[in-house]
Order: sequence, then C-alpha cells, then structure tokens
Amino acid sequence: MRTPIDVMAVRGSGSGVAALLFDLDNTLIDTAGAGRHAGQQVKDLLITQHGYEESAAHLVIEKFYMKLENGHPGSSMQRDIDKERALLFELAIQETNGTKPDKGLAAECYFLWKNTRLKHIHIPAEVKAMLRKLRQSYKLLLLTNGSSSVQREKIKVCQCEKYFDIIVVGGEQQEQKPASSIFQECFRLLEVKPDACVMIGDDLKTDIQGGVNAGVRATIWINNNNLKPDAHNAVPDHTVKTVLEVKDILERFN
Repeated sequence: MRTPIDVMAVRGSGSGVAALLFDLDNTLIDTAGAGRHAGQQVKDLLITQHGYEESAAHLVIEKFYMKLENGHPGSSMQRDIDKERALLFELAIQETNGTKPDKGLAAECYFLWKNTRLKHIHIPAEVKAMLRKLRQSYKLLLLTNGSSSVQREKIKVCQCEKYFDIIVVGGEQQEQKPASSIFQECFRLLEVKPDACVMIGDDLKTDIQGGVNAGVRATIWINNNNLKPDAHNAVPDHTVKTVLEVKDILERFN
C-alpha cells in the first residue's frame, strides 16, 4: 500500500501525466441505477402478470443479484452469459417458490432485466464533454472488468469508441483488475510508462488497488456513495464525489 511519502515521490518525479485510465461501471455510467430500474421492471412483471406477492417478487430480485455478485469469475470469451444469467433467475425463482424450475419465466425475467438495464445505461452529456476536452491533452483508455459480451454491449450502447483511444475489457485478458498484468497491457498499448498514467475508478479493490500496485502516478477514487474505506483498502491519492471533478485534479499535476 502506498504511503503519503511514496505519493509525494511519485508526484515529484518530473514527468507529466500523459494518459488517463478510466473505469466504466459506476464511474462513467450509472450501472447501479440502471440495474435498479431493471429490477423494478422484473418485479412489476412478476406481480402484475404472474400473481406474485410484492415480497416474493422482491426476494426473487434479491436472490438474483446475490447470485450475480457471486457469479463465474472466468474470462473466457466463449461463455454464454445469457444462458448463465437466465439460469440464475431460474434458481432464484425456484428458491423463492420452492417449486420446480420454470425456464420460460426465468428467460422472460432475464431478458426484461437485461434489455431494461441496457436502455438506461448511457454516458451523461456533461461527462462526454469532459472526455472530449481531456482527449485534447491526454491519451484516454477505458479499462473495465467483466465478461466480454456484457461489457461490449455496454460499450456499444454508450458509443465509447468516440471518446477513448483504446478500450481494454478484463474478460478478454488473462487476468482482470487489480492484477498487474492487465495494467501492463494498458501501458504497452498506450506506449507510456506507469508513472505517466492516472487511474480513475469507483472500486477501491480493483481500480485503486490495481493502480497502486501497477505504479501509476496517481489514483482518483470516485466515491459517489460516500463510502468509508477500511484499513484493508488501498489509499487513493484523491477522492471525489463525481467523475466531473477529475479535470480539476488533473490541472494540478501539469
């Protein structure tokens, strides 16, 4: 873990910032908010069309999210994510009702959830404007964990190619954040050294710890939920409430 003395040494290295590494989910896009919209749509479906009590419908969604959180960590591009996630809904429904699996209902719930979530995922206009401005001075790389198919869908919907020079998806690499190898691949693609990069993200365990381990010049933590890090978390160099504050911090570097 980097100490305050180490931070000052890095900042005083004499080299300017040349590249910015941005996380995607809950950094540039409100994935959590989109997920809440999607979950509500599934609950409404279960209540209005399938006779579920509100408490049972809520439990299905809660169980689905718990299983999704503990999902398969693999990076294979050949995985059928739709099939896997429909199965998670099937298990959630079965556990809630104590009945036999209902593949049809599970598929209906999953695709409603997926399509609703994608519909609500976007990069806000003010964030797009910031990225366009930053790209005039820095190389921009999007570094996101997750399966290839899921993240590429988000990337396409958000038209991320318009705002980034390079896009790296964890599920397409041997290891994901916070592994050093994926950061080294980013530095190679950017053709810059680690101490010329800043890592920006909302997750202390993957974005910030990964950036610290990889030796980036600085890390910026997007703490949009007012979380309090514990003693086991990496210490970010800067903490902001919104990604829009990143530009002000960068102006101090150069």
